[in-house]
Amino acid sequence: MTEILSGQDLIDAGMPQGKWFGKALAAANAVLESGGSQGDALEAARAFAPQPAMKLNAAASMPLHLNIEAETPDEAANVDAVTRSMAELMRTPVIRAGAIMPDACPTGPSGTIPVGGVAVSEAIHPGMHSADICCSMAISVFPDVTPAVLLDAVHGVTHFGPGGRPRGQQIRPAKEIFERFEANPLLRDLTSAAIEHFGTQGDGNHFAYVGTLKSSGETALVTHHGSRSPGARLYAKGMKIAEGVRKTLSPETLPQNAWIPADTRESDDYWEALQTIREWTKGNHMLIHDLAAEKLSAKVSDRFWNEHNFVFRRSDGLFYHGKGATPAFDNWADDATDLTLIPLNMAEPVLIVRGKNAAHGLGFSPHGAGRNFSRTQHRRMQAGRSDADIFAQETKGIDARFFSGVTDISELPSAYKNAASMRRQIEHFGLAEIVDEVLPHGCIMAGDWEANAPWRKKREARLQQGR
Repeated sequence: MTEILSGQDLIDAGMPQGKWFGKALAAANAVLESGGSQGDALEAARAFAPQPAMKLNAAASMPLHLNIEAETPDEAANVDAVTRSMAELMRTPVIRAGAIMPDACPTGPSGTIPVGGVAVSEAIHPGMHSADICCSMAISVFPDVTPAVLLDAVHGVTHFGPGGRPRGQQIRPAKEIFERFEANPLLRDLTSAAIEHFGTQGDGNHFAYVGTLKSSGETALVTHHGSRSPGARLYAKGMKIAEGVRKTLSPETLPQNAWIPADTRESDDYWEALQTIREWTKGNHMLIHDLAAEKLSAKVSDRFWNEHNFVFRRSDGLFYHGKGATPAFDNWADDATDLTLIPLNMAEPVLIVRGKNAAHGLGFSPHGAGRNFSRTQHRRMQAGRSDADIFAQETKGIDARFFSGVTDISELPSAYKNAASMRRQIEHFGLAEIVDEVLPHGCIMAGDWEANAPWRKKREARLQQGR
C-alpha cells in the first residue's frame, strides 16, 4: 500500500503550516504514487512553501543623493522632512538607490516617497507613482495665433473639475489605445472611464498655460495633467496586488512601499497597463491642443511632451520611479525628444530644458517648483487677507483664470517655492540645461470647485433650515 503524507508530516519536517499545505500535499503524494521516495515527496512539498520574510535594508546602507539646498528656515524644515521620509523608504528590501530633487516636498506619512523623489528598485511600486499615474506636460507652438485668442480657445474646449465630460460631449480615444484597454486584464473594465475622462484635466495643480517663446515670440500652449480616473483605478488595483505580496514577503515594509515582483505575470500585466495609460494620457494632452487648433483653424508648428510621474525600466533591468521628477536620461521612451518641460508657477516662465542625466540625480531633473507648505498651511498664512486681494496682487500682468469661477489661493504663486531658487539649484546641481522659456500670458486652473459642489450646497441648506 502506497504511503500517504499528511500535514503533520510536513510540520514534522520543519515546514510552516499554512494554506499552501493543500497543493503541497497533492504534489508530494503524487511523487509517492509514482514510486518516489519520502525524501523526494517532501522536497516536492517544500517547493510550495512561502519564501521567508525579507528583512528591511539596514539604515543608510543604500545610496541617497540630495540635490536640494535650504535657503530659509522654512525650507530647512521641508528638507529635513523630505530627507527623513526618503531615508525610511530606502530601507524597503528591493530598493537600491534614491535621489531628492530641488523641488521636493513631503506627502503622506513619513516613509512615503516625496514629490520630487526618485527611487530605484528591483520591482514596481504602485505607491511611488501614486493615483495620478503619468502626470505630464505637453507643449504645442501656434505661430500665427495671439496668446489672448489662444487662451480663450483653450478655455472653450478644455474641462476642469471632478468627473468627466457630460454625455453628448464625450470623445472616444484612438482605436489602437481602446483596443489595448480591452486586451489588458487590469484595464478592460475601465473602458467607460477612458471615454468619459478623455479631454479632461482634473483639478489640483493641473493647468492650461498660454505664453510666448522667449526665443522666437511665437505663441505656445502648455498643458499639465495626468491619467484621470483610468489611472487612479489602475493604481488602486496595483496597490491591492502589491499589498498581497508585502504581507507575504515583507510584513515590515511600509504599506505605501509595497511592490509587485518583476518578471511575474502580475508585473507584466501591470507594466503593459502602465504603458497603455501613458498613451491614453499623451492622447489626452494632444486632444486638448488639437481641439484648440481646430477651433481657431490654426496650425501647430511644433510639439513635444514628457511625463514626470511615472516608472521607467532602464538597461540595468531596474525600475526607476520618478514621483514628480522629470526624466533627464537619453531615450527614456520611444517618443522621447531631447527636451522636457519644467513649470514653476502661473506667473513665471515654463522652462524648456535639456536633461543632463546626472548620476547624482539618477537620471532625473525637477518637475516644477514644489511647495514648502501644505495647502492648508498656506491658506492659514494668508489669514486676514481676502482671496480677491491675494488674487489681484499675485496675478498682476497675467490673465489668470479658475474654471470653476472660484479662486483657489493654494495654487497662486506664493504657494510654491521660490522660482529663482529653483533655477539656481537646477544649475548648481547640474540637473538640466535651460534652453528656452515660455513667458507667461495667462493660465487656466480648476479653482476651488468644491466651494459650490452639490453636496456642500445641500449641507448648507440643511444648516439654514435648522436655524
